Amino acid sequence: MKKYVLALDQGTSSSRAIVFDHEGTPVAVSQKEFTQHFPRPGWVEHDPEEIWASEREVMLGVLKDNGIDASELAALGITNQRETTIVWDAQTGKPVYNAIVWQDRRTSEYCDSLKALGLTEKIREKTGLLIDAYFSGTKIRWILENVNDARDLARQGRLRFGTVDCWLIWKLTGGRVHCTDVSNASRTMLFNIHTLSWDEELLNLLGIPASMMPQVRSSSEVYGFCDLLDGAPVAGAAGDQQAALFGQMCTEPGDVKNTYGTGCFLLMNSGGNAIASKNQLLTTIAWKIGDRVDYALEGSVFVAGSIVQWLRDGLGLVKQSSEIEALASQAPDNGGVYLVPALTGLGAPYWDPYAKGTITGITRGTTAAHIASAALEGIAFETMDVVDAMRRDAGISLRSLKVDGGASRNNLMMQFQSDILGTDVVRPVVTETTALGAAYFAGLAVGFWSSLESLKAQWKAERVFTPSATQESVNAAVAGWKQAISRTLTK
Repeated sequence: MKKYVLALDQGTSSSRAIVFDHEGTPVAVSQKEFTQHFPRPGWVEHDPEEIWASEREVMLGVLKDNGIDASELAALGITNQRETTIVWDAQTGKPVYNAIVWQDRRTSEYCDSLKALGLTEKIREKTGLLIDAYFSGTKIRWILENVNDARDLARQGRLRFGTVDCWLIWKLTGGRVHCTDVSNASRTMLFNIHTLSWDEELLNLLGIPASMMPQVRSSSEVYGFCDLLDGAPVAGAAGDQQAALFGQMCTEPGDVKNTYGTGCFLLMNSGGNAIASKNQLLTTIAWKIGDRVDYALEGSVFVAGSIVQWLRDGLGLVKQSSEIEALASQAPDNGGVYLVPALTGLGAPYWDPYAKGTITGITRGTTAAHIASAALEGIAFETMDVVDAMRRDAGISLRSLKVDGGASRNNLMMQFQSDILGTDVVRPVVTETTALGAAYFAGLAVGFWSSLESLKAQWKAERVFTPSATQESVNAAVAGWKQAISRTLTK
């Protein structure tokens, strides 16, 4: 009798492995941080071998440390930091360069040149995405153009591209399987979200051989088998935000969730309708199960939890990220201070890659508590901007906002979020919804869970935050934010 599903949650700053039981409860977790590389301003890299080593360590460790045998696993699911780009030599199995992380801005000027050629609408129509350095396509091109011998190896058909899910599937299956799922493929700026295939015109435009690209599969099926785990099937994969949407059981059109992680990612399920955004949002594939494809509208905020890391590591305001709520609580309000956390440019709905972080309203009376408060409020304000854009695009009023991710445990910020949105903010009992979504995809593929309905019955709210601020105070706060944003934008 199979008792568990194992989810590998490979994030931007750490690798995790979480074991879920049949009730969708996390029964064991292991986590390991790995090195962030910043070789130049605006460049962010990871070592792909360190990603694999850390994920392998937590995967084996969570079983050993909790007395769980690999034979008890029904399946293995993967969720991952999206857009992060890895290129490796299929013959040697070695990466030809570090992973270029989703936050990396090195291809911004090349993206500007594509916009100057008038390609914005063509790429948006095919991929649902805006032209931006965020996505994988221009990162692949940079590696081919700038890494010694990469172009020659690509011409020989030896190079393989993958987002992090694809790299892990390759490693877990001993190099036997080179595939990704539709949700990750839809984040490359190379995948046609309507035909569900790699787009030859876009591959040719960026000079990327089709031989590099992985096979694209559904989000819930058996891709291969993991020798390290007694042949357990690798049976589910989705980008972290799509996995969180599924883990939150946002399976009906209009359902919305926000994940407060390194960045902030707001997704609205749009069902079988790929809504073309008029407000700088992305149209993306949520998942594919069987023959059914669900789409989503997405707004991506590049810096959320990482602004707290910066307050910790860059300014030394706190020793642990978890101390930020207590520090912010020492001030009755933000003291007129606003912090726009544009440390790696601004994402939706502004898409200004050259914006820099801004703190406004500082006086002699400003304290560390005011800065901390302004940082948390900045995350909530950025979410508000995306919600407003989403409301306009979908023509749907927000019923409630389901939240997850590490920072969703910050009660002060969740209450402020509810106040400025004017709607309920709902936090589930299981906040590990990203990993849970990956587990659900894998478990459904092998029959560990029988149906979507059985999964919906497992979802439960832990706390609901309801609006409590006066409209006058909300209006004043929003006005201050809009002024701070206006001083941050470069265009």
